[in-house]
Amino acid sequence: MTTPDDVAGTRAYAIAHLPGDGVGPEVTEVARDCVDAVAVSQGFVVEWRGYPLGARHFLATGEVLPDTVLDELRKADAILLGAVGSPEVPPGVLERGLLLRLRAELDLYVNLRPSKLRPGVAGAVGRHQPADLDFVIVRENTEGLYAGAGGTVHRGTAFETATEESLNTRAGVERCVRYAAGLAARRRGRLTLVHKTNVLTHAGDLWRRVAGEVAAEAGLPLDYAHVDAACLYLVDDPKRFDVIVTDNLFGDILSDLGAALTGGLGVAPSGNLNPDRTGPSVFEPVHGSAPDIAGTGRANPAGAVLSAALMLDHLGEAEAAADLDAAVSEVLGAGAPATTSGWEDALREALDAKAGAR
Repeated sequence: MTTPDDVAGTRAYAIAHLPGDGVGPEVTEVARDCVDAVAVSQGFVVEWRGYPLGARHFLATGEVLPDTVLDELRKADAILLGAVGSPEVPPGVLERGLLLRLRAELDLYVNLRPSKLRPGVAGAVGRHQPADLDFVIVRENTEGLYAGAGGTVHRGTAFETATEESLNTRAGVERCVRYAAGLAARRRGRLTLVHKTNVLTHAGDLWRRVAGEVAAEAGLPLDYAHVDAACLYLVDDPKRFDVIVTDNLFGDILSDLGAALTGGLGVAPSGNLNPDRTGPSVFEPVHGSAPDIAGTGRANPAGAVLSAALMLDHLGEAEAAADLDAAVSEVLGAGAPATTSGWEDALREALDAKAGAR
């Protein structure tokens, strides 16, 4: 992996760009332009490296993630991913062969999903105001039911049996909770563990014990909610949450609920993080490839731009990240454009104004 180059005062980053399928290339192109704009105003350099992975690549070559490409991706400082998927590719091929493989190979053990209701956005619950909804879900990203353990026997018979095993290691749980506790300490100091300890007594007990130990060590109070109750609280009283830490499956489900409450998947960013910096982290909007609107010019790039903001923050460019985040809020507050190009123009205008004010 490369590191920022301080020669002659220049900070330089190599960022791999995987535009993907459907609207992926459209929204990440806007995100790239915005990153380039803040790079100029904040005094760093970005070298973009493109890799055409996704459904089109798989259909053309039969490959999902070649080992040679994986080796090249390891050398990047970060990865910006558009969206992958096509009705022509069977379910699971790209998800496991690309997304889950990247998480495993690059040890992306934290999935970071901020949920923030921004000015001008109508959330799913009309009485909620921006002050009510500003929380982050820290989801364990490499274990649990997504680890791939299990199998099927007697397929196609009346006795067919399928099993999925949830694998939870103390090391995996602890490093995820430690990241969440550190994040909570930098935010509002409130950490909530979400699980289902009354039924999942083995994994739940491990999570609860480890979370209690880590929170006590960090000097943080630890709240707890069963996952079903957490869904109710997120809708009815979201102000109670600041940082939620949870396992892979529960985090996957809760984060989409968070997106619905704060304007939908179109404005939802995510980061698949390697907090130890032993390899690049992956940043992606979570709205999917949306093939039905690809090429129509109507794709909303907000999620991609906010994902790029998470990427810059992870790289240590906090001011540039804040500029991108604020620009998205400003454009939403003024009334979101109906076209991708309209979004790009409005974002660049907001970023140029910020640069000119310095």
